[in-house]
Amino acid sequence: MISSRRMAAVDENAEALGVSRKQLMESSGNAVAREVREVADPGASVAVVAGRGNNGGDAFVAARFLADHDVSVHLLGRRETITTAISRENWGALAESDIPAEEVSDSRALDFGEPDVLVDALLGTGVSGAPREPEASAIDAINESEATVVSVDVPSGMDADTGETPGAVVDADRVVTFHDAKPGLDGETVTVADIGIPEAAELFVGPGDRNVLGRDPQAHKGDFGKVTVIGGGPYTGAPALSAQAALRAGADLAYVACPEPVADEVQGYSEDLIVEPFVGTRLQPTHVETLLDRASERDVVVLGPGLGDADDTLRAVRQFLADYEGRAVVDADALQVVPDVDTEATLVCTPHQGELVKMGGPRESEWRDRMAAVESFAADLGHTILVKGAYDIVTDGEATRANRTGNPGMTVGGTGDVLAGATGALLSVTEPVDAGALAAYANGRAGDDAVAENGYGLLASDLLTRLPHALYDDD
Repeated sequence: MISSRRMAAVDENAEALGVSRKQLMESSGNAVAREVREVADPGASVAVVAGRGNNGGDAFVAARFLADHDVSVHLLGRRETITTAISRENWGALAESDIPAEEVSDSRALDFGEPDVLVDALLGTGVSGAPREPEASAIDAINESEATVVSVDVPSGMDADTGETPGAVVDADRVVTFHDAKPGLDGETVTVADIGIPEAAELFVGPGDRNVLGRDPQAHKGDFGKVTVIGGGPYTGAPALSAQAALRAGADLAYVACPEPVADEVQGYSEDLIVEPFVGTRLQPTHVETLLDRASERDVVVLGPGLGDADDTLRAVRQFLADYEGRAVVDADALQVVPDVDTEATLVCTPHQGELVKMGGPRESEWRDRMAAVESFAADLGHTILVKGAYDIVTDGEATRANRTGNPGMTVGGTGDVLAGATGALLSVTEPVDAGALAAYANGRAGDDAVAENGYGLLASDLLTRLPHALYDDD
């Protein structure tokens, strides 16, 4: 099954792969017409009642494929208010095809006669809440008819994700939904139509996946995440890169908890970082209580960049995770501790192939084999895993995505630290698999843009200024 939000992402990803929304609408309309033919012989009367969105556009296409029926189209509203260009184009095609089509300015005056079949295309999958006027009256009129009702994608008035009907809802005899079943639909009356969306649009992360990143214009500082990076000691660049990446990926505040001797050096990378030093030259168990207190005031912790693998440092990581109950990204040397820790935390682990094997995970050379093996490993581990590679794999054991942005120039040190920080920012505002998938996509696109501009030999810091464009700009 697929949610309405995920379906919208897949549609956009398909377009990025060269399958236009116009093509998809043509296939959807054809599928609706096939369903009508299942219940109505040639010559039977068919009334299409359409809204102004793409749901209505699907029905306009269906009307063209029903030339051997007595078909009429009733648009609820004025043609100027049709919301998408492809739906307006298909409305115009009705006139060119001599198909009777009327604009209904008052739903109380809606009169579609006594058809054999009614096509309900008022509201689509992206609509929730009780229908308002004029749709509510149109739904009542459809339900009062004795016609066989075929709904497009979802019965108007039903929440496709939950099946809830908070107000008026079309009592459909049949539903034609597209690409995959929707969670709220009853399978007994539903036809799932293949409309030509390629597998890659759902499997690979693409521009459509960014639809989870909208921002409220009334937002305040902190609404989009406070991220703490716990790292540094043996290395200083790694935690600084992660924290800067968190800011570039949208977090509002980025803190770095690091050993006191390197605090000034970490601060020197950027005045935007809030550095919180702790005593000593590396992370030790005595620091954990204070770090847990600080972490409780933040949204996400990024644990591992530049920490090193000293025995007492790994004991501290183990202790932190055992007592932490929030969200965390675990990277670098800290990863080896995860399989042995019983934690209530929500983790996204970001290993490369060697680190994955060190965690007890699989080693597969072919990416599809690796995807299946990592999915199984994540299910056993109980955490989300983002395995870095030419094809990144992101999975929580149930939902699995692959990412193919990026290039060989990103073998340079530090790109994984950028990825960890970006994942932390995104984990502040969305779910673990989405966070990992989007971070991998944006990190790879930033690397691709850097190579396109400067060639191989890029620096990890080259990705930082390109992350916002990868995540938030239109392609």
